[in-house]
Amino acid sequence: MMANEKPKTVALLTAGGLAPCLSSAVGGLIERYTEVAPDIRIIAYRNGYAGLLTGDRAEVPDHVRNNAGRLHAFGGSPIGNSRVKLTNVEDCVKRGLVGEGQNPLHVAAEQLTRDGVDILHTIGGDDTNTAAADLAKYLDENGYPLTVVGLPKTIDNDVIPITQSLGAWTAAEQGAVFARNVIAEHTANPRMLIVHEVMGRNCGWLTAATAREHHQWVKNAQFAEWEENAAARWDVHGVYVPERSFDIAQEASRLREIMDQNDGVNLFISEGAGLSEIVAAMEAAGETVPRDPFGHVQLDKVNPGQWFAKQFAAQIGAEKVLVQKSGYFARSAPANEADQALIQKCTEHAVDAAIKGESGVAGQDEERGDVLRTIEFERIKGGKAFNPNVAWFTELLAELEQG
Repeated sequence: MMANEKPKTVALLTAGGLAPCLSSAVGGLIERYTEVAPDIRIIAYRNGYAGLLTGDRAEVPDHVRNNAGRLHAFGGSPIGNSRVKLTNVEDCVKRGLVGEGQNPLHVAAEQLTRDGVDILHTIGGDDTNTAAADLAKYLDENGYPLTVVGLPKTIDNDVIPITQSLGAWTAAEQGAVFARNVIAEHTANPRMLIVHEVMGRNCGWLTAATAREHHQWVKNAQFAEWEENAAARWDVHGVYVPERSFDIAQEASRLREIMDQNDGVNLFISEGAGLSEIVAAMEAAGETVPRDPFGHVQLDKVNPGQWFAKQFAAQIGAEKVLVQKSGYFARSAPANEADQALIQKCTEHAVDAAIKGESGVAGQDEERGDVLRTIEFERIKGGKAFNPNVAWFTELLAELEQG
């Protein structure tokens, strides 16, 4: 797009895992363009980068633009997701997204050119936006006039340098709703060990935030003031995140006392907690560690929650063990009020930046005073660790220890 030239076509895509913001973010972008630039054509690539590579796209007609606000009420993504790494040529060829000898970045650039796209909005986590960065760099270096503006979504809240990722607040809230029903299972059997496994590969923020949400519900719930319906039996008894080490034997001793007193133990565990120990054990046994196209361990096939359950069950005298995962329940929810407010701010900024020709990721920059700005693509990285010493988490742990 030449300087001072108005954009004619905008393309949207959502990618990576789901988060409670995708539908709302798509709706927000459509609403904003319809408000400030109603003549701009909007298209959407189906199933993320897979749709971009194969040219699978859908027009956004006027009746959809006029009703885009309805998308805020839904979870999932109206245009579909996939996990595709544009620089992983072998995987793209294997999946039939490009042919032998083709560069996925070139294929994507040519498709965008054929579709007349001036602005591309990518909505995803660190993998999605680093892929967008690779694409933006390729476009710039090879003379393709295109503005790329990403939006940061991930329920893990682990994108550097994003202060708050879209969808994370809702995921914590929904994970607590899930936990409330699962923990009711403590009444189904004596000496029940319940392990609530929460998504979070390398970052414990979501596990900590979900535990805090559930604990707050316990504090506010109107229990019957009867030993059989006591707050202590419904509460969180242990929170385990990748960033905080612990001694299994010491924890088992502590949890044994809780089991003896409450006839049940409820643990909130990040799926990334203990992962290095699990992987090391698998490799030592000569087992193949399953990984996705980005090289990440496929946690659903490793089952960290089951591993934790085995470590504790016998030591705390559990008669029955229940391991439940809230990930798919939490990540597929519609955005809550807090997330919708953040989404609106970010989508409005993303559209305004795109029209001005600013490429980057529209989000709160925690390295620049949490200001909402177009963050440079080269600064976007995954793997932001949760700080277990943050005040709200240390206060939560202190309350749980006091019982």
